[in-house]
Amino acid sequence: MNINATFFGQLVFISFFIVGGLSYYLGKRKTSTPKIAALIGVLLCIVPPLNIVYLILLMLKNDVVVSSSVENIE
Repeated sequence: MNINATFFGQLVFISFFIVGGLSYYLGKRKTSTPKIAALIGVLLCIVPPLNIVYLILLMLKNDVVVSSSVENIE
């Protein structure tokens, strides 16, 4: 099977949306800056194995603890 530049370009273009969305979703749960996490994921789509490794690293990262400052009013 021959892989030409058009097929590679289409693969990269489609992975922009898929990996970008997944990176943003995981970035909201795992980081404090989800937009930067999504941007890094989209930029790593140029080399397909790197974007998969990035998504795996985001999945393995611990969730960010959201502290709610609710004080008891007495």
